Amino acid sequence: MNDLLTAALAAAARGWPVFMLGRSKRPVANCDDCRDNPHDPATCGHLTCHGFYAATTDPERVAQIVAAVPDGQLAVRTGAVAGLVVVDVDPAHGGNDSLAELVTHQLVPRTLWVRTGSGGAHLYYRHPGREIASRPMPGRAGIDVKADGGYVVLPPSMHHRTHLPYQWGSGPADPTEMPPALITACLPATPAESATRTAGPIRTTRAGGISNPEGLLTSTLNAVRNAPEGKRRTTLYGAARGVARMVAAGAISHADAIAALTAVGQQVDQTARDIRAAISGGFHDEGIAA
Repeated sequence: MNDLLTAALAAAARGWPVFMLGRSKRPVANCDDCRDNPHDPATCGHLTCHGFYAATTDPERVAQIVAAVPDGQLAVRTGAVAGLVVVDVDPAHGGNDSLAELVTHQLVPRTLWVRTGSGGAHLYYRHPGREIASRPMPGRAGIDVKADGGYVVLPPSMHHRTHLPYQWGSGPADPTEMPPALITACLPATPAESATRTAGPIRTTRAGGISNPEGLLTSTLNAVRNAPEGKRRTTLYGAARGVARMVAAGAISHADAIAALTAVGQQVDQTARDIRAAISGGFHDEGIAA
C-alpha cells in the first residue's frame, strides 16, 4: 500500500486525478445509498463510489481513497480534466500490429509510456483541448483511446490476471503533444454515428428524484465506453437497464433513450444485432418495452 500511496500522491502532484479500482480492474461497487438513490455522480462526495468521478488531486483525500481500497489498483482519470490522452495497446487483440502501423506513419511520437501488466502499452499524450472520447481507435484493432470519459491503470498496480506489475517505460518523463494526425486518428472515422440518432440533442429532465439526469446518463454511457473487450455487450445491457429506469422516472424520453444507447453501442463497435438485443433485454427486465 505504501508504494501505491507514493505513486498516487506523485500522480496527483502532476495534476492527474487518481482513484482506486477493485482488484479485478473494475470500479469499486457503489455503496447502498448511491446504488438505490440516483444522483449526480460528479457531486456525490463519497470516497470510492461512481468510478472515476471519485478521482481527486487532493493529497489528504488521495490517502483516504488508497487506504479504503488497499488491495485494489491505482488508476488515473483521463481526458481534459487531467490533460491526458492515453493510447492503450492490447497485444491480445492485434494491438502490436496496429501500433507498428502507427509508428510507420509517424502518428505516435516518443512520449511517456507504461508497460502494462498484460504485456501491452499505454502511451501518454497531452490533451489537445478539444473533446476526444474514450473509444476504440477507428480501424486499429487492439488499440483503444482513453481520454474524456475514461481511465487507465497506473504503476505499480498488479495486473489481476497475470499478477505482473504496470511499469513506467524508459524515455521521455512527460507526455508529449499529440500531432494533428494522431488527433484525427482518435476521432470517429465518419459522421455516420450521429446519423442514427434522432434529430436534435438528447434531452433529459429532472424527474423521479433524479436531480442531474444529464450527469447520470453520461456516467451510464461512459461505463459502456470504458468496458474492456469481451465485456462491452453485457455492460451495454446493464446501461440499458439503468437508462430504462430513467425512462420510467420520466427523466428521458423513450426515443432519446434508445438513440443514446444505440449510439454508444456503435461507438464500441457492437453489431446492430447485439445492440438491439442488449437494449431490448435491458428494457424488458425493467418492465419497459423497447
